[in-house]
Amino acid sequence: MRITTWAEYGLICALHLAKRAGEGPITGRDIAGGERLPADYVEQILLRLRRAGLVNSTRGARGGYMLSRAPEDISVREVIAASEHATFDLHCVSHPVGEERCSEAQSCSIRPVWMLLQRKIDDVLESVHLGDLLVDERTVRQRVGLPVLTV
Repeated sequence: MRITTWAEYGLICALHLAKRAGEGPITGRDIAGGERLPADYVEQILLRLRRAGLVNSTRGARGGYMLSRAPEDISVREVIAASEHATFDLHCVSHPVGEERCSEAQSCSIRPVWMLLQRKIDDVLESVHLGDLLVDERTVRQRVGLPVLTV
């Protein structure tokens, strides 16, 4: 699995909104400036997040974007799926045309391994919520069962 720029920036934008939960809307340009991301890219990501129902937008002088639910209720999987349109691209399933060995009609002993991996990745991403990421890296590492780095 490769984390794309869409997925990474989507998570950064969603986390920015999570940190501001309850403070009212913020513009895409302000998010882009605060996170040092390209403004046009951020606007496109926010549109995807809005279409997925993860953020609300308001127009006007005091308009902008904010999370549609509490940070504790939005999983990393939801954000990545909205930003990227998928969390894991299974090539033999998403691009079977022209590849006879990858069509559903063909028996493939490898496909179940990729499907299992996709399920495991989705399970991990579904188990972590924006609210879990509102703390420092050391705490997140402890929560997800990774070794804590010592400097």
